[in-house]
Amino acid sequence: MATIVSYQSSRIVELMDAREDQRDSEWLKDALQQAVMLELSTLPPYLCALWSIEDQESDVAQAIRRVVFDEMSHLGLAGNLLTTIGGMPRLADARTAPKYPGPLPGGVRPDLTVFLSGLTKDSLDLFSRIEEPDDPVTVESGGHTSIGAFYSAIGEAFRQHPDLITGTRQMRRLMSHHGEGNDVLEITSLAGAEKAIGIIKEQGEGTAASPENPHPGEQGELAHFYVFRELFHGRKLVRTSQNPDRWEFAGDAIAMPSALPMGKVPAGGWEAGGLPAPDEETRQRLVEVNLQYSEMLRFLERAWQATATADMQRNLSAAVTRMRFLVEPSQLLMQRALPDGSGRTYGPEFRYVDP
Repeated sequence: MATIVSYQSSRIVELMDAREDQRDSEWLKDALQQAVMLELSTLPPYLCALWSIEDQESDVAQAIRRVVFDEMSHLGLAGNLLTTIGGMPRLADARTAPKYPGPLPGGVRPDLTVFLSGLTKDSLDLFSRIEEPDDPVTVESGGHTSIGAFYSAIGEAFRQHPDLITGTRQMRRLMSHHGEGNDVLEITSLAGAEKAIGIIKEQGEGTAASPENPHPGEQGELAHFYVFRELFHGRKLVRTSQNPDRWEFAGDAIAMPSALPMGKVPAGGWEAGGLPAPDEETRQRLVEVNLQYSEMLRFLERAWQATATADMQRNLSAAVTRMRFLVEPSQLLMQRALPDGSGRTYGPEFRYVDP
């Protein structure tokens, strides 16, 4: 079984340092567990920003919501890539669950500190840095490893070991109404594995030729990095010249929507951050969100553990339901002022708690 390491380790950097002839079955299982952790880690910060927006039908809210659905699909695909080679995603585990504020798992983009807050310019800048396209120099002296380079290495390991693909314990959820690449489908062949990896990379980064998402929900939809940079700059990304193409944030203005002023969750949660203790109603809502989030992770884990399709679908549906249960109490928390006079509010902590 693949080694389970701490969320806050540098395991991805270590895996990338392995020679190609060392990237065997156990390497691939270990790498894909890290990929599952990486995909999960983006959801809480993106969701906090989305849920803080007061007009949930605004263009900005809809743009972030599309990214969130893509990331959910990526989590499903990463899990299927792991189970098709005989591994098992570990999600409901205090060692592997995301920690905020903190780094991305595995040593990816070590310069970043991922935090939970409402929608701000700072959060948009963070999100774009998470999704930043691969650089020609993928591993720098400081141990900087890009997400794109990591998935490219996973793809190459699959091409070297296609015999590892068994098609076991494959989750299926049709989500093409959110985008043509958003179906979570069974991975039973090398072509299926390569397609899944391509979707994860290209929806986040675009391609070398274009900033557009090649697996869009609607025409002209941009890859995640460019979506977040547009929102950060407050301008649409447009092509300003051709041959060679040049793209600039020089198009129509994008208004920053009104958002609830959720503060940055401190390490260990609100009660560990040096603030006065929250009142009982606030505490109950914080506990409720953490419990529902933890149950969601447990149901997802059970879905991949199931051997019968009906059991898998039942657990997956339960996980989706728990996700929906997070929305209202999270938004209610964002309406409750912090007791420090800052004008900021509480918000969900997304802390994993054992049953």
